Amino acid sequence: MTQNRRVALITGAATGIGRATAVALAGAKFDVVVNYSRNEAGARETAKLAEDKGAKALLFRCDVSDDPSVRKMFTAVESEFGRLDALVNNAGTTTEVKPQDFDALTAEEWDRVFAVNVRGVFQVTRAAVPMLKKAGGSIVNTASIVGLRPGPQPLPYAASKAAVVSLTKLLALNLGPEIRVNAVAPGWIEGDWMERMLGEKYDDLMARRAKNTPLRRCVTAEDVAEVILNLLTRNRLVNGEVVVVDGGYAATT
Repeated sequence: MTQNRRVALITGAATGIGRATAVALAGAKFDVVVNYSRNEAGARETAKLAEDKGAKALLFRCDVSDDPSVRKMFTAVESEFGRLDALVNNAGTTTEVKPQDFDALTAEEWDRVFAVNVRGVFQVTRAAVPMLKKAGGSIVNTASIVGLRPGPQPLPYAASKAAVVSLTKLLALNLGPEIRVNAVAPGWIEGDWMERMLGEKYDDLMARRAKNTPLRRCVTAEDVAEVILNLLTRNRLVNGEVVVVDGGYAATT
């Protein structure tokens, strides 16, 4: 590794979009910080994939809703790399309570989702700001299409992603000109997350969504990672934007 390599931190990097983004950044000559909260085996696999691309990978277990842990993570980043050039706020959680089942949704469950998906974005960003300012860095937050329009997702998840959209714009306003802040809003993504959400209807509903999408397929984690990489490393005058990644479904239905 060389001292002039850029460094990126990706929260929720054990699987899915987080893993794909860490690997994409490693391929773009970033060293990576692989954050995870529970899935250590998945995080280690992500780190290995990044290292296979030539990156140095630092694993750090941290619940992004726990501010003292977040601050310890950035102390470790400063100690290990001495810099931070890119931040991907990807960690997220949801609930299995169906959107129409109001009575089943407890205040504790609502608060848990918002603590990770919204407060976590703020806390991680706040801790990253000093290093990102020095580097003239960039941030990308993972929102969701259901943060922009209604969809069949649990209420606190959809509402929290709408909050991420708003927070992205507020951060872009307040962190410029040193730091750019954007977000991605993926549509239905192939893989474990949607399998858990859709259950036994996964294959049928994903096929139906692909048929009704102009590009005739659903999104993959790698599709989203490609957009994140571009927002972080190119698009120098793009700031405060939310890029929908769904093959044109939301724009045409």
